[in-house]
Amino acid sequence: MKTIKVSVVTPDGPVYESDVEMVSTKAQSGELGILPGHIPMVAPLQIGAVRLKNSGKTDFVAVSGGFLEVRPDQVTILAQSAESSSEIDIDRAVRAKQRAEERLHSQKREDVDFRRAELALQRAINRISVAERKI
Repeated sequence: MKTIKVSVVTPDGPVYESDVEMVSTKAQSGELGILPGHIPMVAPLQIGAVRLKNSGKTDFVAVSGGFLEVRPDQVTILAQSAESSSEIDIDRAVRAKQRAEERLHSQKREDVDFRRAELALQRAINRISVAERKI
């Protein structure tokens, strides 16, 4: 089966590089599935998982937004932050989720930035889901 080269890159450097048969992810406009030979495009990404399928095996990478660039022979994901499922510290992600939930539930406090807390909660839930492969 044909493959396409995929690179997931953050400001800290590359997170994932491999040839895969299919890339699936969530863009702002909806779910995307990319196969070799896909038309060129650029799309902003949501907080979510990138699923990378190759030879009956699926790798997962948690991304916190960013952009996807597709060329017929290569997919590049430029993410604000990204972690492969094997690199995620689940305990740390659970603690981040708890902190974000506490901030969201403390509505009486004026110093809480609710949008920031909501995004932190989404990132933590995404990291937990990717680590546990419940996506």
